[in-house]
Amino acid sequence: MKHFFIPTFIFLLISCGNNAQQKTVTKPEIANADPVEVEAEDGFEKAYFASGCFWCVEAIYESVEGVKEVVSGYAGGHTKNPTYEKSNTGKTGHAEAVEVIYNPNVVSFETLVEVYYGSQDPTQVNGQGPDIGSQYRSLIFFQNEQQKQTIEKVKKDVAKNYKKPLAAEILPFQKFWKAEAYHQNYEKNNLNNPYIQKVSIPRLNRFKDKFPDILKKEAH
Repeated sequence: MKHFFIPTFIFLLISCGNNAQQKTVTKPEIANADPVEVEAEDGFEKAYFASGCFWCVEAIYESVEGVKEVVSGYAGGHTKNPTYEKSNTGKTGHAEAVEVIYNPNVVSFETLVEVYYGSQDPTQVNGQGPDIGSQYRSLIFFQNEQQKQTIEKVKKDVAKNYKKPLAAEILPFQKFWKAEAYHQNYEKNNLNNPYIQKVSIPRLNRFKDKFPDILKKEAH
């Protein structure tokens, strides 16, 4: 489980979770499946991303203009009804992920993909920052061929800036499982948590410095 009340002096020993698994566990039947397309609701579309602790990723996307809401959850695995405790073992195949509900007339899917690659270390394999293990691996999901081509286009442009290969797996979307209630809006609701102070907020601030033109005016 995540460490909620740990003194700052041992922060380097903590992460978003502690039962890390070292190997990527995406099964071939997941990677080779036909993508599932999620219908728009009231003009809002949904996109799905994973890049480390969902506390961090949720806060980043919620600061983007045109994003209505971000939900923390699990995706990319082979088990049904994953829980935090089970996914944190790495054995479910799921990664901590987010569902981004957005207005495509305000922010494009391509911009969301640019945010994805630009808000993490895209070369880090099987984790992000201090969070190591398959449950923190980077996954980016497409729902149709057009989205897949958009992801590949952005990936190609981003890769020019790095000597190492980009680590994110590009997968056909299958299903998103919503995480437990206490994970939702975690960064906003737990500003004094050592992990939030030392990892989430600095990561959010780096993103905001990099993408000032797409931020909500009220972005915290």
